Amino acid sequence: MVHKKAITVVDQLRVLYHLQLIDSRIDEIRKFRGNIPMEIKNLEEELDQIKKKLENIHENISSIKENINKQNKNIKYSEILIKKYEKQKDHIKNHKELYSLDKEIDYQKLEIQLAKKIIKELNIEIHKEKEILEKKEHVLKNKEEHLFHKKKELNHTLLENDKEEKILLEQSLYFSKKVDNNLLKTYQRIRNGVKNGVAVAPVQRGAPLGSYLAITPQKYSELIQRNKLLIDEHSGRILIDAELAEEEKKKSFVFCYKKKL
Repeated sequence: MVHKKAITVVDQLRVLYHLQLIDSRIDEIRKFRGNIPMEIKNLEEELDQIKKKLENIHENISSIKENINKQNKNIKYSEILIKKYEKQKDHIKNHKELYSLDKEIDYQKLEIQLAKKIIKELNIEIHKEKEILEKKEHVLKNKEEHLFHKKKELNHTLLENDKEEKILLEQSLYFSKKVDNNLLKTYQRIRNGVKNGVAVAPVQRGAPLGSYLAITPQKYSELIQRNKLLIDEHSGRILIDAELAEEEKKKSFVFCYKKKL
């Protein structure tokens, strides 16, 4: 009769932590994928804001040009009036009429001077607006190029991540089958109950990774003996000693894994 080799605590911990590394990388990929639409949306919203500012500048320049045209029309109108009053002076009958016409002519000349002054100021304003416009258009061009390359880069990363995720899901299934069914349920329950999805936590400097609360010296002593599975009473995570975790991490064939807690 062939007896099945008993699975030791160390073996269980190795498999569990290997499974944790795989599942954490899957979480990382999915989080990245979920954040992409928001990142692109923010960039697109930024572009929309710049475009609206450009529209406002164009409208402002158009408004200034309309004002310049209005002032030029006022100048022409005043010039016509001056010519009209000058002709009328040839037919005046008394000094009172002459005085009145001279006053009208002087008034129209002042109107012309004022209009020319306004035009000069408006041209300076247009020059400033065009400088701002040029800078904003340069910013817009750079932002559009950045968005284009960002989308291209992200699409490439997404394709690579999709390939990696398929492999990781197969690995996750493979290692899940190597874990005792009840232990697997415990692992999954803990993963679903913690914010970062870490169910198996290495103990470093007396505390589980990601926790500020140290385990007791007695529990740490039991942990390094590796005789039984230990649960952290504060975080509810399965504990693994740092040395064993590092050994398993080095053997892990999880692609591009970066530990983020």
